[in-house]
Amino acid sequence: MFTGIVEEIGIVRGISPGCLTIEAKKVLDGTKSGDSIALNGACLTVTSIGKNDFSVDVMPETVRRTNLGRLHYGDPVNLERAILAEGRFGGHFVQGHVDDVGKILSLQPEEGAVIARISAPAHLMLYMVDKGFIAVDGVSLTIISCDDFSFSVSLVTYTREYTTLGNRKPGGIVNLEVDIIAKYVERFKQRYNRGALTLDFLEEYGFLKAR
Repeated sequence: MFTGIVEEIGIVRGISPGCLTIEAKKVLDGTKSGDSIALNGACLTVTSIGKNDFSVDVMPETVRRTNLGRLHYGDPVNLERAILAEGRFGGHFVQGHVDDVGKILSLQPEEGAVIARISAPAHLMLYMVDKGFIAVDGVSLTIISCDDFSFSVSLVTYTREYTTLGNRKPGGIVNLEVDIIAKYVERFKQRYNRGALTLDFLEEYGFLKAR
């Protein structure tokens, strides 16, 4: 489990079939083989650790679902270690199970922020709402608007400086993971053949306190 709070930007230093080697510093502290690290939001298992890098296996399903298959030597990647039970929780629940990829449509400056508009597959838009959560390349962000085919997020200065999103351009492909709670709500609806999502439904199944 992760929070979507990126710890550092790593650099791709090795690419071979089914394997990536990433130069890093901070995330190596306390990490051992078998631990989980999120690369651009995709949870991967550490297979070996060097003095200044670590390696992970990348399965074909991961390549199909994420942008990791598009990486080249020297590319930056967002890194986050799995959260500890006693650690602070600053983002939202991110599983590291990337649902699909999206495309950056536009980047519009707005005072001290940049508004990024990102297209997403229709099957993911079902789980997005204004002020809801989304992980973009492993970064926990708040949706500020959405329609049937895309959503917008605000990239503050800190996010642009300390994650790879600061160097993204229109047309760039990003990993997307929707809020797990939204998935469970939709599953409840399907299972019990409910129609539109209502406050009564959310209260009945414990998602809201009774009014």
